[in-house]
Amino acid sequence: MAHKYVLRDFSNFKDVTRVFDLLDCYKENNPHQNIALGGKNSGSWVTYSPDEYKETATNISYALMKLGVEVGDKVVLISSNRPEWNMIDMGIQQTGAIVVPVYPTISENDYRYILNHCEAKVVIMEGAEVMKKITAVKADLPNVEHFYTFQDRKDYPYLEQLFELGKNNPNPEELQRRKDAVKPTDCCTIVYTSGTTGTPKGAMLSHNNLVSQVKALRTIPSASSTRALSFLPLSHVYERMLIYLYQYLGMSVYYAQNLGTIADNIKEIRPTMMTCVPRVWEKFYDKIYDNGKKMKGLSQKIFYWAVDVAKAYRIEESDRPFGYGLKHAIAKKLVFDKIYAGIGGDFDVVVSGSAAIPAHLVAFFNAIGMTLFEGYGLTETSPVVAVHTRGKFGREAGTVGPALAGTEVKISERGEVICRGHNVMMGYYKAPELTAEVIDKDGWFHTGDLGYINDRNQLVLTGRIKSLFKTAMGKYVNPQVIEERMATSPFIENIVVVGEGQKFAGAVVSPNFEYVKSWCASNGIAYTSPAEIIKDKAVFQAFRKEIDTFNKEFGETEQVKKFALVSDTWGMENGFLTPTLKVKRGVVEAQYKDEIAKLFV
Repeated sequence: MAHKYVLRDFSNFKDVTRVFDLLDCYKENNPHQNIALGGKNSGSWVTYSPDEYKETATNISYALMKLGVEVGDKVVLISSNRPEWNMIDMGIQQTGAIVVPVYPTISENDYRYILNHCEAKVVIMEGAEVMKKITAVKADLPNVEHFYTFQDRKDYPYLEQLFELGKNNPNPEELQRRKDAVKPTDCCTIVYTSGTTGTPKGAMLSHNNLVSQVKALRTIPSASSTRALSFLPLSHVYERMLIYLYQYLGMSVYYAQNLGTIADNIKEIRPTMMTCVPRVWEKFYDKIYDNGKKMKGLSQKIFYWAVDVAKAYRIEESDRPFGYGLKHAIAKKLVFDKIYAGIGGDFDVVVSGSAAIPAHLVAFFNAIGMTLFEGYGLTETSPVVAVHTRGKFGREAGTVGPALAGTEVKISERGEVICRGHNVMMGYYKAPELTAEVIDKDGWFHTGDLGYINDRNQLVLTGRIKSLFKTAMGKYVNPQVIEERMATSPFIENIVVVGEGQKFAGAVVSPNFEYVKSWCASNGIAYTSPAEIIKDKAVFQAFRKEIDTFNKEFGETEQVKKFALVSDTWGMENGFLTPTLKVKRGVVEAQYKDEIAKLFV
């Protein structure tokens, strides 16, 4: 079960002021650490010691300097998660150049725009598909002088050759001179973000932005937390900053192969810390809940009784009703311990971020013994604005906790969450006018999110300003609240609520076809294909019943009166989801404009 929390002793830690200082301080602050990074290669885990990590990063620095990379140049890194990502990241930073991480799943047009906008000098890319896209736009990239691939794909020099170039051209004096010249306030990275709409904007984050986050979060993991499993994209600042935190604390970081192998990788690594987005926690919960359906008689009744006990869990003991402790103790012995063992970790803390996680999931996972923290932030805030903390009133389901240490958070007159402090970005690259739109003259960053601060000083989010729409009756609807609730249904993979200027709210629903298939089997319905099954009257009525059940929780204006089922699976590869699995509302509304129009005829 969860570790007993013990605060690390930071009194003898060597200070870190630039991100790459983590390399120099790794061994000094954590002398007993033997594994810094690990990844799976051909079915086996391959690990790297702190010394190997530093040596490879340093050779990359030498190579980049040999290639003519100067202070302030932009080096683009296009890769999925792997140990080499960290080595290249640190290698670039040490030269005084700026790291521009880019997702491997974006379009040719986005690559063309980002690489030109940031004036990339070097591009390092992973995968045949990425290489094809880059090759297709190469003629439109006049600033790029060097291209490298991770493997030998015959068309470009590759990573091993970059390593060798560095080994054969050491220049420690020049590298040290460059490192010494980097100031904490200098730009470390430009992270391009378009969120769910708009042209990509390059958020400039300084070394101080990221290092301050690490220091503010360092007391969350217990001293016994030594192994982290990572699978969220490093191109997103959320996971990247947490990797820096793990390294600061001397934890071993293991990269999962992909989303489909997480369960197996947890059992192999037995991580003490892991980060997820809400959709992953929902899938964990759905699988656990579905396992109860395989039980019979009394065992099944006990299982579902325990699940209800877990969903009623309150983190603060003083918030729990009389008699709850006994129920929890019984449920723990009969059910919770088995669920926790089945997941397979050795968790000290797990973190959910990127989007709101339903309160009942926070309660459930905490009840079974997984200390689940929720945080909130944006790329522009490096990323954390608020996060659950240890101690009294530090965590509560339905909140994202108090403001991060060193960060001010308040609610504007129109209900918007705004913040100020070490987390706020330097600005958008080459876009002072866009920067001025989100950072006011007093330094407050305007998040675009609605929320309030409760009587325990915890931030509660209620939606996005831009997502609000007004019906024909003049009533405002907050679609995110409805979507987040309805997406907890096992029938629904994703949902977008629409209705601007209409008499009622409607929705576009992307079904969970895996669940629909099992439901059909249980109800004697022949499952053919997604395109055909959404036309089945019985299936549609099952969705109607499910949505109507949720509708009872909302006012008349917010209830989804009509909906369209669509056969497409929404993913990153087809442009419906962001890399952190948030639905791109604009893409959905454009793709299904005809279906949406029919809802309101």
